[in-house]
Order: sequence, then structure tokens, then C-alpha cells
Amino acid sequence: MKKLNEFSCVACHGDTPTLPSLEIAMLLPEVPDWQLIEVDGVQRLERSFSFKNFRNALEFTNRVGEEAEREGHHPRIITEWGSVKIQWWTYAINGLHKNDFIMAAKTDSL
Repeated sequence: MKKLNEFSCVACHGDTPTLPSLEIAMLLPEVPDWQLIEVDGVQRLERSFSFKNFRNALEFTNRVGEEAEREGHHPRIITEWGSVKIQWWTYAINGLHKNDFIMAAKTDSL
């Protein structure tokens, strides 16, 4: 069985439905370090990563950015000294899509 980080993102359009709660509940265990949050009524996946300095945090940010460009799916990234916070959700549908879980798993593998 393929792991989430082995999948590629698929194009998502504004008429694509958000994931139903049951599917979200099934996918969350695949990315156990990520939290399901809600911002302005929109569900997102969020995780903070700790680093020993700014340089390492920035290098990680750049690796996430490169993977996001390859997949055509982009997160919110906040990079600070020793910390990177990432949020995945799909802007086009104002919610979660399987792509967000795929990218969370890919982020973990970086």
C-alpha cells in the first residue's frame, strides 16, 4: 500500500468538493504530527517544526517551497528564528482536499 508522500497532487478546481469529515478522520492518522485547525471557518492542517537556528529553519522553508512548486500546491509558511509553522489547505475550495494531506506527508519526509 502506498504511503501518502508517494502520491502526487492532482489539479483542484473551485467546483471540487472539500473532504467530508469521515475522510478527514481517516487521513489524519497518516499525518499524526499535524493538527486540524479552523481559521475563519476554513479547516487547515498545521504543524510547527523546531530548529537550532534561523539558517536551518530557512533551509527547511526552502525545501518545502521547492516541493510545493514541483507539486503546484502551496502552503502558508511562517519562518522565524528556530521555528517554521506550516499550514496546508486548498484555497480554491476553501477547505481540505487530499492534496493537503499528501503535502503534509511530503513535508514530514523532508
